[in-house]
Amino acid sequence: MASSKGIFHGDGHGARTVPEATATQHTDLDARGPPILYHKVKNDEAILALAISEARLFAGTQSGEILVWSLETYERLRSIKAHHRSVLSLYLSKAHRLLLSSAGDAIVNVWCTDSLNRLYSIYSTYDVGDVFCVAYSAPLKTVYLGAQNTSIQWYNLHHKDNRPSLDLTRHPIIRNHRFFDSKGPGGTPTPRLAPTSRPCSGDGQYLEIDKKDIVQYAHNGYTYCMLLAGGCEGDTLEDETLISGGGDGTVKIWSLEETTGAINELKTLESGDDSILALVLDDTLLYSGSLNGDINVWDLETYQLVRRIQAHPDDVLTLCVGDGSLFSGSASGVVKQFTPRYECMHQWQAHDHLVLASAMTVHRGKRILVSGGNDDCIAVWDVGEKANKAQNSAITDNDELLNSLSQLVALRTVSSKSEYAQDCRRGASWLKGLLKDFGADTDMFSTAGNSNPVVFARFRVSSSGSEQAKTILFYGHYDVVPAEDKQQLWESDPFLMHGTNGYLYGRGVSDNKGPVLAAIYAVVELVAEKSLTSDVVFLIEGEEECGSRGFEETVRRNKDKIGVIDWILLANSYWLDDDIPCLTYGLRGVVHATVEVASHRANLHSGVDGSQRINEAMKDLISILAVLSDSKGLIKIPRFYDAVLPLTRDEDRSYTAISQALVSRDPNRGDARQLAEQLKGRWREPSLTIHRITSSGPTGSSVIPHTATATLSVRLVPRQTTSTIRVALEEILRAAFAKLCTTNELTISIDHTAEPWLGIRTNKIFQALEEAVVDVWGPVGHQRRGSVPAAKPRLKPIAKTTPGTSASLTNGSDHHSQATADSPTSPTSPHDYRSPTEQPWKPLFIREGGSIPAIRFLEQEFEAPAAHLPCGQASDKAHLDNERLRLSNLYKSKEIFKRVFRDLPLR
Repeated sequence: MASSKGIFHGDGHGARTVPEATATQHTDLDARGPPILYHKVKNDEAILALAISEARLFAGTQSGEILVWSLETYERLRSIKAHHRSVLSLYLSKAHRLLLSSAGDAIVNVWCTDSLNRLYSIYSTYDVGDVFCVAYSAPLKTVYLGAQNTSIQWYNLHHKDNRPSLDLTRHPIIRNHRFFDSKGPGGTPTPRLAPTSRPCSGDGQYLEIDKKDIVQYAHNGYTYCMLLAGGCEGDTLEDETLISGGGDGTVKIWSLEETTGAINELKTLESGDDSILALVLDDTLLYSGSLNGDINVWDLETYQLVRRIQAHPDDVLTLCVGDGSLFSGSASGVVKQFTPRYECMHQWQAHDHLVLASAMTVHRGKRILVSGGNDDCIAVWDVGEKANKAQNSAITDNDELLNSLSQLVALRTVSSKSEYAQDCRRGASWLKGLLKDFGADTDMFSTAGNSNPVVFARFRVSSSGSEQAKTILFYGHYDVVPAEDKQQLWESDPFLMHGTNGYLYGRGVSDNKGPVLAAIYAVVELVAEKSLTSDVVFLIEGEEECGSRGFEETVRRNKDKIGVIDWILLANSYWLDDDIPCLTYGLRGVVHATVEVASHRANLHSGVDGSQRINEAMKDLISILAVLSDSKGLIKIPRFYDAVLPLTRDEDRSYTAISQALVSRDPNRGDARQLAEQLKGRWREPSLTIHRITSSGPTGSSVIPHTATATLSVRLVPRQTTSTIRVALEEILRAAFAKLCTTNELTISIDHTAEPWLGIRTNKIFQALEEAVVDVWGPVGHQRRGSVPAAKPRLKPIAKTTPGTSASLTNGSDHHSQATADSPTSPTSPHDYRSPTEQPWKPLFIREGGSIPAIRFLEQEFEAPAAHLPCGQASDKAHLDNERLRLSNLYKSKEIFKRVFRDLPLR
């Protein structure tokens, strides 16, 4: 159905309506494309108010909290119980030194934005009801509030120390309420808690509004919104005025007395009978949003109505201006963007229900719009191009890193499925192109067969004529595991990266595309700063998830071009939990094998053909698999444990220190001694796993299968070799099969192998990494924050009866967790991982049970020491649904790489 709405043009004497512009009428203004959802923050309750400073996002909630997030990482920094009822308005002073909040408890609080301490708590002795809006004049040091009882009231902070002493029994939280404390049918009021001496918890001076500093009936309806026009942050007023909008449909302009801050009505702008719910100012143009969906445009120099935009079919609840555009949020959850000609450039469903608040800022050159709603979400929208900067000044900032990561995640580089072969090739080409654009010497090394290519790049040392320059090799991979999502476990498309609660979600963000790009951008920043002290070589393969097929042969074939390598660095794993950074100095190796027993007969029916005289393939397979280990899990391959290194006293102490550090963060992890034994079993002891057993024919219970197949792996530890173990594995299986005297046939295939690796944690590269981790993640006093609140400490740890796993070390974190803890507890350790108070945290030196085929090969091939920096947290869910990487981990990993690439060659 065609809409009858249009745009109202007014000159103060008459009006005409013109059709609302269609999309084709402003294509020249639409070069930037529609706003992009940059990040989303999920909360437990509705967001009613927003404010933004240079680095922080403040939100007022339905339960009376003020929540504070970092604009850089979208981690929640603080949660303040600010009010007893819903926070209805937030206001930042122009210098962003003060944050003012008003609420349904009839209180206005003034906060320091640096410390987030409450400075003042302001109240009226009248029953004002909800305080819908608040504003602050810095030149006058005066706080203004608009209330449900139609009044506008103010408090001049210049006079706060000259007022008479307070009687807090008049405080709204303590005094009797005319309605809620009135007598009931029985003649008695509802019982209430006894009044306290201080009605609000926390610090701050209580300030009572003088009865003379009130304009009763400022509007003939609720005073819903207000803002200040003119003025500055200096000592002069410069004709600062207060503008208010009310439930009577009027906008009022108020002058401010320079000595007292008192208001005097200058002008009333009549807008009709519908309530004015939102105001925003753009130079001399005032926009007011009303209950009927209209936006009125007023010229404050002439007090004339310039236009009436019929913007929404429902209430206009919030307005913002910026970058030449007007943004409006409505009760249907829709946000619209209007051009300077008031044409609707874009509209989109920003929230599921009401858009209750919005704010706009420029952060790191990017203009962002933040919206909040009663769907319990805050959405951050990229609504404009970067602000003008020098051509290369922002080329490697974090926004560019995120943009590159988003593009790389979108390439479905799944190496295990042939249908993604072209995506893998495109991924390799994309990486090569990126590295070339950044000034590296690049190449694409082809691999044998149909394997994916290896991307090669060399960044050269910044100082010219340095023939003795060292070279650091960074190894990574661009391929990923499948993310078919047939069970719809992903919250969104796994190949469309999105941000929620300080995390990036998408296949490969953590394993391994995010860390690879962090390393690349670290080098590029050093090149731009002319601070790269060594050559840095990148080898980024596309077959790591399939056992690095063809990688070794490719590297050997191109070894001359790669050149001499002094150190090897990789970043392809995770912390032990979500809180403590780690350095990995050991990995287990692996032998993956497939064992098949086949009969010369076809599939049979167990009822028709079943007999003890038939050699069944499944029985034979089970029989030979049974000889590999005993009931306690010990592997029975002859001489299997001969090469395993004994546990040294220092190594045993390190396991104790690691487990105590983890348990001190969360006693629910169990007994530290038991956890230490579990870590030894996963890291330094070999293991054997039978992954699956399959059979031919249908899955019915009455089939005697023609073939039975098992896939298994043997995890090796340093000094064990894959060549020795694979031979011993085949020998024990063939010997056991021969004893069966069966007519079936045995086939054993080794699918892929990886040598174990044990680094030297005292060498230069580990020292450089440790120092960089300490510098970047900060001292104990600057507590790092995990993805969920830390557990409350208990007097005695609860012993666990089941073996610990990687999942049990994540504090129960999942993809619904908040980005940071509200009140984190500093981890402690009795060993060398924590120095005394005010000393830096040291990373945990750990080993891991998994395998990376390339690391030991590269170390041996180039005769260079390797080190491993885990970038992600234990809850990253690599290889699983909703894989993620925390923004702060990505950014800080880049800073660690940057320090290592710069400082390691100088050691």
